Amino acid sequence: QKWLDKNTRITLHFTPTSCSWLNMVEIFFGIITRQAIRRGTFTSVSDLETAIRDFIDAYNDRAKPFTWTATDDDIITKINRKITSDTRH
Repeated sequence: QKWLDKNTRITLHFTPTSCSWLNMVEIFFGIITRQAIRRGTFTSVSDLETAIRDFIDAYNDRAKPFTWTATDDDIITKINRKITSDTRH
């Protein structure tokens, strides 16, 4: 708390568990790891970077837009019945 008081330009923002766009970023990094990096042999950082860029290019070529199928009522109903942990952030 003292550090935050001294560093007023820093603001903490807490996002609800499993409701963050960062989850999608983590999923994408997992896909890259499994499909492009894990079993690869890279002799340099440049080789690794090339493999990642090639994977992303191919991934984007075959990507399809996400189509949301749930209605707003479906989502609100699910949120209202969801049991959450009593985590105090």
